[in-house]
Amino acid sequence: MNVDNYSFDIGPMGAIGEQSSLLLRINRNCPWNRCLFCPTYKGQKFEYRGPEEIKRDIDVIRFLAEEIKTTSHKLGWGGGVNDEVISTIIRHNPEIYDSGLTEDRILDLRFAGLKNVGNWLNHGAKTVFLQDANALIMRPPELIEVIRYLKESFPSIERITSYARSKTCAQRSLKELQELHEVGLSRLLVGIESGYDPVLEYMQKGVNAQDHVEGGRKAIESGITFVAFVMPGLGSKCWAEGHVRETARLLNEIKPHLIRLRSLAIQEDTPLYQKWKSGEFEPPTDDQMVDEIEQLIENLVCDCDIETGQLTNILFEIQGHLPQQKRKILEIVRHYKTMVPRERLNFRFQRYLRYYLPYVTEEGKRGYALLRLVREAAESLERCSSESEQKVEQAILAIKQRGIP
Repeated sequence: MNVDNYSFDIGPMGAIGEQSSLLLRINRNCPWNRCLFCPTYKGQKFEYRGPEEIKRDIDVIRFLAEEIKTTSHKLGWGGGVNDEVISTIIRHNPEIYDSGLTEDRILDLRFAGLKNVGNWLNHGAKTVFLQDANALIMRPPELIEVIRYLKESFPSIERITSYARSKTCAQRSLKELQELHEVGLSRLLVGIESGYDPVLEYMQKGVNAQDHVEGGRKAIESGITFVAFVMPGLGSKCWAEGHVRETARLLNEIKPHLIRLRSLAIQEDTPLYQKWKSGEFEPPTDDQMVDEIEQLIENLVCDCDIETGQLTNILFEIQGHLPQQKRKILEIVRHYKTMVPRERLNFRFQRYLRYYLPYVTEEGKRGYALLRLVREAAESLERCSSESEQKVEQAILAIKQRGIP
């Protein structure tokens, strides 16, 4: 048995909407890695992976897929994947999955790979997400080679998605993007964040508004679905007006297929956290970010889908098509704004408690400190204490600083 057949490289981050996708690591970490608000790859060196290395991972994925399907049929599940299938493979291969025989890092990769491939097969093996931060940075002929090999190995694949930088999109020729689309690159997720140059410069995005427009329009012209991520709150209280105004203008010019809103949450392990602690950066409140979302949507005239599916948005249920459903979407925002202050405070607290806290609670001193803040906030709300707002804001801030899914 070749133990190398049981693990392939998986990066730290997928994407919203890609929970059923195969994760294929095109590069390691982020080639830019300077954005003040992003914690994901800080301290990590960017590594370019060549096509042969990636194709070897595809071979491992194919081997695991066959192993899973064979085991499923032996157990009478007809190719279906469930916990029994996965646990049988683990139990019957102790030399691969025994913690006493393998170092933790390799063992984690084997478990993660088996779980990812099993989940992917269970959803029809239709979608693939290319990791890490900007797979489009790979030389176009090499990326084309990899995508072709991937689709030859798995003819069931219908969609291939990747994160990308708008500057990288702008640097690629239209012909290169068209060729990538033709072989199977379906969708690019691009962190626009803001259309206001002072914000982009301060946050060290490494792009300006014109780069965003050029890259976005070129990607769309090539036939690739373009998803733009935008960050309400990123303009702080200082640049909020320009941030909203220019971001709406830029989105109307790009005309992305989908806009995803991801409101600012300043995490402890980001450079922006230090700027906030020093008083240099003053973030808006949740209510002010809701105002920004309302103003942004009011000013959008492009034909596109919009959603707030990430938990940094307290109104994460927004989903619809503009301009046809603009009124319906704005009703969700305005319903929240009609709540009296105490009702809004309780609404926000319960949202973060229900959906956010399970992701960041951990054992140890820091975990206990966070839970203490949460308990104090809950008790103050129950007593209608004059300190309720302060206690709740402290708890919410502590939750958001610890990280978000």
